[in-house]
Amino acid sequence: MQQTADVTEELARRVVAAAGQALDVELTPEQALVQASPREGVDFQANLAMSLGKQLGRPPREVAGLIAGALELDGIADPPEVAGPGFLNFVLRRDWLEGRTGALLGDPRLGVPETPAPRRIALDYSSPNVAKEMHVGHLRSSVIGDALARLLRFAGHEVLPHNHLGDWGTPFGMLIEHLLDVSAGQRAIADLDAFYREARRKFDSDEEFATRARTRVVKLQGGDEDTLAVWQELVDESTRHFNEVYDLLGISLTDKDIYGESFYNPYLAAVVADLEAAGLTEVSDGAICVFPEGFRNRDGDRLPLIVRKRDGGYGYAATDLATVRYWTAERGATDLLYVVGTPQAQHFAMVFAACRAAGWLTGHAEHVGFGTVLGADGKAMRTRAGETVKLVDLLTEAVTQAAAVVAERSELDAAGQAEVARAVGIGAVKYADLSGDRERDYVFAWDRMLAKEGNTSVYLQYAHARTQSILRKAGGLPEGTDVVLEAPAERALALKLLRFGEALKAATSAYAPHKLCTYLYETAVAFSRFFEECPVLKASSPELRASRLRLTALTSQVLVLGLELLGIETPERL
Repeated sequence: MQQTADVTEELARRVVAAAGQALDVELTPEQALVQASPREGVDFQANLAMSLGKQLGRPPREVAGLIAGALELDGIADPPEVAGPGFLNFVLRRDWLEGRTGALLGDPRLGVPETPAPRRIALDYSSPNVAKEMHVGHLRSSVIGDALARLLRFAGHEVLPHNHLGDWGTPFGMLIEHLLDVSAGQRAIADLDAFYREARRKFDSDEEFATRARTRVVKLQGGDEDTLAVWQELVDESTRHFNEVYDLLGISLTDKDIYGESFYNPYLAAVVADLEAAGLTEVSDGAICVFPEGFRNRDGDRLPLIVRKRDGGYGYAATDLATVRYWTAERGATDLLYVVGTPQAQHFAMVFAACRAAGWLTGHAEHVGFGTVLGADGKAMRTRAGETVKLVDLLTEAVTQAAAVVAERSELDAAGQAEVARAVGIGAVKYADLSGDRERDYVFAWDRMLAKEGNTSVYLQYAHARTQSILRKAGGLPEGTDVVLEAPAERALALKLLRFGEALKAATSAYAPHKLCTYLYETAVAFSRFFEECPVLKASSPELRASRLRLTALTSQVLVLGLELLGIETPERL
């Protein structure tokens, strides 16, 4: 039987094989229900006998006993104990655990294989609006999306990121006219938000300006070269700002990943034509609409996707339909993921339904929703003046706050402290966002996210820095891979390290980075207990000292790789 680094999966496969032999049933590894055991002295338990007994009409303990009798464990674990109503309890053999742990040391993938069935995944995330600064509302899409891109690539999938900028539509008439009014030969925009507010104020109060702005929209949509040139200046100025934020935040999006609303504009007429040819459109109040099956309001009325408005213009629904059509038909994406706030769930469900009916979508599509960043008052996070918090200001404050934390106990010089403060501050913001269930709102609190204890990136970064300090004092890692697990804390740490692949699989398959965060925190806690109970540099024998150094180095590998897949840096010194 093929071995993997995922102990849970390996045991599950063997349980499935035994159940097939003893009971003539076909199960998947997931149906074996193998998981870490909460019982002291038991490593794993399989809980399938209860459901299987009900299915077969036999006592669960009898079913568990038959499975146990047919199990071929090949030295992985001792014969399982049948406990309670029919649990199969497993204790891994020490020699197997030692060998498997030592074999991971130095492996850049830590024993995690790439998927045998790679997918081509189009991943939509971040998606700020041109001529507006990124604000705290863009934090979650950017951070979650980037973590998913890293996880999916590590798993072996091809990821096609696309940053769906809001760069088209009627507001650009007023923005272009305002830029022409104020440019006077130089068109640098010092403050994007202030620029947008000024344009809006003029549009609402100056009818002559509003008329010019509406005319400019017609020119923009008609492809007027001079208008498009000014529009491009707005896009370029905004992109420079976005890239500054991405660089500070450690987001891997680049200019080549930009696919704004304007990109899909040439496809919109074909979208309407295809939908009409497929018999999916209806004219409602002068607009061309699609009514996806199964979507109704509270009064039972069908809900429409407005593809083309009565004035001939296109709304964002048409752009989203064109997006699906482009990435599946022209780019060959097998999967579509949209990292967009939860309030858009119904919209995307309707878009996916319409695209399936049109034949554009045959693979997997999912709206990866997320909750809101809240302030201390439990409401959407805003400044004291009631304005949206600029993301660059929040990140700058994070680095400033982290600098104070680092300075408390750091022996680094000023330049070193500044570098570490950036890694700690940005890491704290990203980890606070990723460590909770993404679908839930969370309260943004500096004291909690920069705490040195608890489930924070600072705690994990300090744990990694401690591993590096130990290895420096030891003069490096000794040669060899032998691991000796004598103490309970050593064994507990080794068991946790071997579950790295399992944590990655759970986080990736459910698009749930918090599952990896929880695992990394538990690993750091296990290492802390190991460090307290098992002297490393002053171990009782050279063999034990070398073994504990290897466990320390392996912990470092797990923390570094795990945090890297979340987009978080791990300084070697703090």
